[in-house]
Amino acid sequence: ADESSGYESESAGGERAPAAAGGTRGRQRRARTAFTSEQVCRLEKTFQRQKYLGASERRKLAAALQLSEIQIKTWFQNRRMKLKRQI
Repeated sequence: ADESSGYESESAGGERAPAAAGGTRGRQRRARTAFTSEQVCRLEKTFQRQKYLGASERRKLAAALQLSEIQIKTWFQNRRMKLKRQI
């Protein structure tokens, strides 16, 4: 079950697999998602109400913002880490 978020900063430069050192060989990563200001605003408002989303809430939010559920899940994970660093 390989769940990649599509973020380039997710791994340490992709050094864990020897094939990644070749550059173009192997599976290419998705380009990093550039969230619109409207999407970020909605995500932040939702995050202020609840720090964790259930599957149905994530599905609804993904549909409303035209993002994938994995993008929503990853955004919330990253936002919780940002909050943890701030505290």
